[in-house]
Amino acid sequence: MNVAAISLCALLLVILLSCVTRLNVGFVAIAFAWGIGLIAGIDANQVILGFPSSLFLTLVGVTLLFTQAEVNGTLERVAEALMRLAGGNAGGVVVLFFLMAVVLSTIGAGAIATAALVAPLAMGAAGRAGISPFLMAIIVGNGSNAGNLSPLSPVGVIAQKTLEHIGLADHAWRIYSNHLIAHVLITAIVLAILGGWKLWRSNSQESDAAQISGQWQWLHWLTLAMIALLLAGVIFWKVPVGLGAFAAAMVLTVCRAAPESTVVAKMPWGIILMVSGMSLLVAMLERTGGLDLFSAAIARFSTPHSITAVVAFVCGLVSAYSSTSGVVLPAFLPMVPKLIAQMGGGDALGMISSINLGSHLVDVSPLSTIGAMCIAAAGAGVDRQKLFGDLMLWGLSMTLVGAVASYLLFGGWLL
Repeated sequence: MNVAAISLCALLLVILLSCVTRLNVGFVAIAFAWGIGLIAGIDANQVILGFPSSLFLTLVGVTLLFTQAEVNGTLERVAEALMRLAGGNAGGVVVLFFLMAVVLSTIGAGAIATAALVAPLAMGAAGRAGISPFLMAIIVGNGSNAGNLSPLSPVGVIAQKTLEHIGLADHAWRIYSNHLIAHVLITAIVLAILGGWKLWRSNSQESDAAQISGQWQWLHWLTLAMIALLLAGVIFWKVPVGLGAFAAAMVLTVCRAAPESTVVAKMPWGIILMVSGMSLLVAMLERTGGLDLFSAAIARFSTPHSITAVVAFVCGLVSAYSSTSGVVLPAFLPMVPKLIAQMGGGDALGMISSINLGSHLVDVSPLSTIGAMCIAAAGAGVDRQKLFGDLMLWGLSMTLVGAVASYLLFGGWLL
């Protein structure tokens, strides 16, 4: 067995481990990358050069800033303020929670942090407004995922680094808008199928406004100002999002707007390590030819016209049992240039959008963090076992929906 085949087997084993165990495969990926280097006769220092230092710093900077905003209560107050706008109309509650999740995820909180903030409010409001908990879980999950490809969010950072690698760095907002449009369309269709139009004629008997957790203080306004300044800097002055986030976080730290030790302890170090480790392993695959084998296997069953459906289905299937940001995106996004070369053509933006959509749509299943949080936040009268089964069927069905939607939206038929 040659080195390329060995490296591909290592990647497939890591993906399998991520599906069937709770192990942080970032550790495994780093060890495998070194082992592949030894087999291939690559010096350890050269292996280390494959570590995604730029991606690592960007992820740490972004998650540091938004963990500060979460810990000091800024994001919670923003969510409560938005929720009070819904009043008592059930249809308004559904739409507002979707928009709330999209906005929070887009400005940098990311899907997981957004769902953690929104799910308790949304699932509680669903019970009071007579909204199906299954429908509200989909609203929260799809809304959180819809904004997850923003260049300010941790997952958007991963996509942006891939775009830079293949010479498409200026298309980050296009990737985000593709992802957002697809989620909005799919959510609107699901809402109509599940009878969501009836909610506009329904009003809750009590106010669905959130309980105010406290008055707005200077630290909350300062945090919002730093986030707004970062957003403006990235959009208008091309400020590197990671370094800009570190600068904003430094201001909040110096001003004591968030407790440093609590913030550092709460940061998602496990996901950061998983993403970085997988990226290092993929870098070794690219160097040894393993990535060529992987992309060739997918290309064998695809054409430039069907590839969007194929990659969306494969990524959805893997993501249903694994981590989207930690495993699927670092493993599959770098394959796009190889797939184009081996098929003799293809749309890179369409493939990237399909990988993103296919892997995200399944993330409302109870095996994902988002789905699990929605079940945990469901009211006391909700049959959690039934909700678990409904969300499981939903997540698995999204592998097919993601494939069809990607084929129509990103295969050159609609977008």
